[in-house]
Amino acid sequence: MNIWMTLKKALDLYPAKIAIIDGERSYTYQQIGERVAGLARFLKSQEIQPEDRISILEINSHAFFEAYYAAAGLGAILNPLNYRLAAREVAFILKDAGTRWLIASTRFAPVVIGALKEGANLEGILWIGEGPEKSISIQCHSYEDVVSANAGDFKAISVDENQVAHLYYTSGTTGRPKGVMLTHKNVCHHALGTIAELKLVDTDIWGHIAPMFHLADAWATFAMTWVGGRHVMVGKFDAETVMATIKKNKMTLSNLIPTMLNLMIKHPRVKEFDFSSLRVILSGGAPIAPEIVRSIMETFGCDYIQTYGMTETSPYLTFSILKGHLKELPQEAQLKFKSKTGRPFIGVDLKVVDENGVPIAADGQQVGEIWVQGDSITPGYWNLAEETANAFSDGWLRTGDLATLDSEGYVNIVDRIKDMIVTGGENVYSTEVENVLYMHPKIFEAAVFGVPDEKWGEAVNAAIVLKEGETATQEEIIAFCKEYQAAYKAPKAIVFLDELPKTGSGKIYKKGLRDTHLEKKK
Repeated sequence: MNIWMTLKKALDLYPAKIAIIDGERSYTYQQIGERVAGLARFLKSQEIQPEDRISILEINSHAFFEAYYAAAGLGAILNPLNYRLAAREVAFILKDAGTRWLIASTRFAPVVIGALKEGANLEGILWIGEGPEKSISIQCHSYEDVVSANAGDFKAISVDENQVAHLYYTSGTTGRPKGVMLTHKNVCHHALGTIAELKLVDTDIWGHIAPMFHLADAWATFAMTWVGGRHVMVGKFDAETVMATIKKNKMTLSNLIPTMLNLMIKHPRVKEFDFSSLRVILSGGAPIAPEIVRSIMETFGCDYIQTYGMTETSPYLTFSILKGHLKELPQEAQLKFKSKTGRPFIGVDLKVVDENGVPIAADGQQVGEIWVQGDSITPGYWNLAEETANAFSDGWLRTGDLATLDSEGYVNIVDRIKDMIVTGGENVYSTEVENVLYMHPKIFEAAVFGVPDEKWGEAVNAAIVLKEGETATQEEIIAFCKEYQAAYKAPKAIVFLDELPKTGSGKIYKKGLRDTHLEKKK
């Protein structure tokens, strides 16, 4: 089982069907297959070998889709890059992954140039859009020129299902990004699971709205292709554009992060759009209140599924899909279940255990850590054997998420062991932001914590103590953070204190900072 077979199935069964709509452009599966072949043939001419790394820095597009499959056909490892990262962060990933070739949109040329100055060692770049960039010393080519010039037959190589297919970088708790390895087996088993759970068929039209560099959306590339469905690309999120695209292209389902849904359901023109084609909206990344679920279902006139997952798990671990007998409950009771983290995803073994690894009571009250195992779970982290070993216990991946378990088998996350902030669907670890704050010459101590935020789900806040005799403004500190890392990781607000609260052991007491913030908001 390998990723290429998902495209081959669509090519065999649906060659003349429209596969992708990307703005005003559309491509049949046969045309997409030819474009993928052209890209793969070029990369092969550059002696890309199985397990070599190719990175891509691009918004949602047909090119992103093509890169996923060209890499799969060559047995290469694709490394999708978060386009919101700073040049220094991109450079670290390119160096850590050992990337040979980069596929990048010319809109991100400044970041790419910055990454090269930071020491990223690439053999070449394929530029999507106007270009290629002339000021770069390594070889550069136009993506479209390469695809058309290398047209011809392409035969995918035989790939073992346990070979690494994708490398997704996530922020580590120490601030060092970790490369999560996903194998062909991981990706394909997850795709089959979503096909079964969501009842995906060839008449479905998926909206690529959440970014394709993120597994909130990337998984659908393979599941939807496998069933011969249609992909509709939305380059970057804009609430009104998304609503118009749903109407125009008659999307049937998509996965949106809570921030996106919030901006759409509260948009002043939301009632002007026809959402009747939608059958289900998926979302996840943060707990959600029943009243919000009700508003989503009323606005879009479709079903809603709360999801939970991790990059390490391809991603889905749970769905809040109602079991048959739960659909007979009163509407309010159904909404409570739909708002929960959900019951285990098909093909995933999930348990909630106490600090001794013993399963907790299924009473909806006792809290434990979620442990999972299954064919969609990562084999580990790129070149990080110790971190890989620490992430597992007796073959179970320890998620670091705390949850309750009810008598129906539905889990509900209540907190995180890891000090992680989920803001706008993006994971931000406090330590990585603190590491940047401590680079500032005026800062003596710093603590970063998440606070509830209506727009972003959670907002990054920081409490800092300045060195004696120093002065600084909130704007100065925030601008400094944005210079050294992605803007979404920068604090939204800074609190200046004379001293940070500490526990008895001398550790910074972040819960105290959060509680103080919440008290002030009352």
